[in-house]
Amino acid sequence: MKRVSTLFLKIAVILIGVPILALCIFVVPEIAKFAEEFFPNIAYMKYLVLIYLYVTAIPFYFALFQAFKLLSYIDKNKAFSELSVGALKNIKYCAITISILYVAGMPLFYLMAEIDDAPGIILIGLVVIFASMVIAVFAAVLQSLLKNAIDIKSENDLTV
Repeated sequence: MKRVSTLFLKIAVILIGVPILALCIFVVPEIAKFAEEFFPNIAYMKYLVLIYLYVTAIPFYFALFQAFKLLSYIDKNKAFSELSVGALKNIKYCAITISILYVAGMPLFYLMAEIDDAPGIILIGLVVIFASMVIAVFAAVLQSLLKNAIDIKSENDLTV
């Protein structure tokens, strides 16, 4: 039963990554063209937007990889190990990095929203910041709980 649930979660992790990959391939270049049209005075705006959006995808995929590794540890009955704690720590840092990158990019979102008169662009950036901070807090709590469980388990192993 446990392998079926972790297999389902592994498939879910892959299915989360596929649409973002499609966005990176098809939508991000269109967004860059959109930014280039709105900022014709800034010749490098297209490349700035491309680099910014692709750089923000890197910690996202690294976090997905860490989640996949965590599920593999659960399959191998290594859920209560330092490897799992490390994977959760990496997920937490990736989420924090995504938040920082989107906070740093908010002026770009603001400029595009101001020119296009579309406040939804700012809202998208805020949703990404909020969601990644929720994931960071959740991963930090799980990391702390898992670390405490490992400490209790090792203490009990020494007692017996």
